Amino acid sequence: MEQEPTWAVGRVAKRCGVKVSTLHFYEEKGLIRSWRNQGNQRRYKPEVLRRISVIKAAQKMGVSLDEIKHAFSTLPNNRTPTKEDWQHLSQLWHDALNRKIHQLENLRDSLTGCIGCGCLSLNSCPIYNPDDELSSQGLGPVILDSK
Repeated sequence: MEQEPTWAVGRVAKRCGVKVSTLHFYEEKGLIRSWRNQGNQRRYKPEVLRRISVIKAAQKMGVSLDEIKHAFSTLPNNRTPTKEDWQHLSQLWHDALNRKIHQLENLRDSLTGCIGCGCLSLNSCPIYNPDDELSSQGLGPVILDSK
């Protein structure tokens, strides 16, 4: 009977480009799982590399750890996730990521003009937001938020 491959915590950390303490943190948050061998050392299945990579990529895109945990709760913990499992996960984030992309594009394209925040510091502000009239429409950058 062939034994299932396992990875030590240091090997996982090195391969994923994270600190060992990060793995412990992810485990504490319920994002990844390990078990202890007979020597009481943490061991991981190889598929943990994909989970950690997804965590890192999602965080770079602004997805919170709570959102990641929620999405991971739809994946199996006791077996290697299939391509279909990962497809399901990507669908959970698809619309949210598109909204974030749209918001980032709006921010990029609006930074040089009035965004309706009430500062009235740019020459264009009195044209788009005279006397901060936009404050009646809500808090924060109302022009930016309405795009």
